[in-house]
Amino acid sequence: MHRLFLASLIVIVAISLNVFGHAQGSSPAATGMLVYFGTYTTGAKSKGIYVSRLDSASGALSPPQLAAETTSPSFLAVHPTGNFLYSVNEVSTFGGQASGSVSAFAVDRKTGLLKALNQQSSEGPGPAHLIVDKDGRNVLVANYGGGSVTVVPIGPDGRLKAPSASVQHTGSSVNPQRQKEPHAQSINLDPANRFAYVADLGLDKVLVYRFDAGKGLLTLNDPSSASVKPGAGPRHLALDQAGKFAYVINELNCTITVFSNDTAKGEMREVQTISTLPPGQAMQSGYSGAEVQVHPSGKFLYASNRGHDSIVVFTIEPGTGRLTYVENEPTQGSTPRGFGIDPDGSYFLAGNQRSDSVVVFRIDPKSGALTPTGNKIEVGAPVSVKFVR
Repeated sequence: MHRLFLASLIVIVAISLNVFGHAQGSSPAATGMLVYFGTYTTGAKSKGIYVSRLDSASGALSPPQLAAETTSPSFLAVHPTGNFLYSVNEVSTFGGQASGSVSAFAVDRKTGLLKALNQQSSEGPGPAHLIVDKDGRNVLVANYGGGSVTVVPIGPDGRLKAPSASVQHTGSSVNPQRQKEPHAQSINLDPANRFAYVADLGLDKVLVYRFDAGKGLLTLNDPSSASVKPGAGPRHLALDQAGKFAYVINELNCTITVFSNDTAKGEMREVQTISTLPPGQAMQSGYSGAEVQVHPSGKFLYASNRGHDSIVVFTIEPGTGRLTYVENEPTQGSTPRGFGIDPDGSYFLAGNQRSDSVVVFRIDPKSGALTPTGNKIEVGAPVSVKFVR
């Protein structure tokens, strides 16, 4: 009788685990690609960085699990080896100073969980974006609140060293509410690891730096910047695979400015500016551009519209880099801030910050158009989406 009861209990527990995906404190399913979500922890639904696994056949995501508890890790970056993950901590005070911080984690490939290694100052308040250089030797950080950029070297064990360089921007632009001072929104590197491009919303410029990966230094290039339309507010930037074209999403007027890029000189020239809204759709209060990425094939460009709550899809013309409108796809949620495209280019994961959800779309390999898969998970205030194979 007791054996029968025990067997029945085991069956019930097994069924429960299968239905609900995982037990409290367990790791995500061991199959599929790891996906990490950076979040804001200002609300009750998030405590840090979350992890899931993407099923490449169906586009389904496993139930998300807290991979590491940390304060407002809004943006993430993965080391080239996939063994380490770095996040900004988008705060205004760290170590008693007016600064945010950067956190380092070791990745457990089996469980997806993250082991905290250490933190360093970002040398400026409100860090909002970061990348790891191509050699995995440095983290480069953009401080939105402080209007500065910082280089933080990486040790052999993945731990962060003291910052090796910090550059303060100066100036302003035409919008008195948003552009009274510099706001470094993002930082990107060219494929050769030679130039760093910083989109500064407060200056209406993309500043160009020469980057020394060995010394962890940034030196202003000549020419030092490229400008967008006054009041446009450049936010994020994406380069094509060759680094010959740069795509800048402008937050304040929902446009993308296309630049040609001289890979030897770091000189950028405007090619095109195009709306991220549907043809004929006027800019409205509450609309703003957020993220921009080039598809792994190099054929398509994607960008997110907050307020309009859509992803715009463009095709990229080979040779010229010019964009042609395809569609605006609703994200099935509110305020799509960040998103991720899996390395194979098959799935698009939209993070809806204000509706606490990540929605999965399938990418048409011919047109680039997005089709909902019906797969969706709940993640509190998602911002950044990063993949680890």
